[in-house]
Amino acid sequence: MIYQDSDQAYFEVVEEHFSPRTFETLKRSELAVMWILASTELRINHVTHYAKTNEVYFFTEFDLVELVSPTYARFIRFNRAFYCILDHDHEVGCKGLLYFGSSSTPQIQLADKSLEVMEKVWPLLLLEMESNDNLQLEMLQMMLKRILILCTRVLKQQESLNEVPTDELDIIRSFNFLVESHFKKHHDVNAYARLLYKSPKTLANTFKKANKPSPSQYIKDRIATEAKHLLAHSSLSISEVGYELGYKDVQSFSRFFRTQTTISPLQYRESAHRE
Repeated sequence: MIYQDSDQAYFEVVEEHFSPRTFETLKRSELAVMWILASTELRINHVTHYAKTNEVYFFTEFDLVELVSPTYARFIRFNRAFYCILDHDHEVGCKGLLYFGSSSTPQIQLADKSLEVMEKVWPLLLLEMESNDNLQLEMLQMMLKRILILCTRVLKQQESLNEVPTDELDIIRSFNFLVESHFKKHHDVNAYARLLYKSPKTLANTFKKANKPSPSQYIKDRIATEAKHLLAHSSLSISEVGYELGYKDVQSFSRFFRTQTTISPLQYRESAHRE
């Protein structure tokens, strides 16, 4: 079921059995929520995930998602014109957590109360998709916000972020979002510290207290993820991939990539093309 309007707002809700082939035909959108109802195997940005029943994954338009084995799943897809999580972060608080802020794909496990709530919201969402009046957009946005808030709460609980003071968590979220926005240009922590009006030491201490990888490693992981994507799925030469990611010469890029992955960019490209 799809909602669209004259302002280019797009919102889609899907629940069905998927094969790898039918999964590839899904319409891409800026943001997506994938709720697994039958255990399956996914490849997300070239990393294999053995997705369990009632796990939920959060994708952006930049994620490469491949279904390896058939599954039954629920999907929600929407664009910025329908609901912009950046403009409305004060409402859902998921910027830098569910979206725009992780070198790996965010995922949560629904159980007990959270699963109960999601199971109640879903049929209401389907019912509202069938409405056709001047309140439908607002109602669908309200349903989406409820789902995003619930998922953000579960993620915080699973990653023990509820114990992190709000001001420190806001620093982490803002750092994550800035890295997602600028990782091709800024490779060092100092640049992000300046954008946040914090010292590099403050950032390092904040991430350490939250049991997160260091800010420096976070940046490296994000660059490496993008490098793998470009090497596997673009026609750019290795030097062009390096340049795209902010490296002035192929030697510097190759050293970085080998340090992060233990193999050269060429070896990775050849391996990816054999799969």
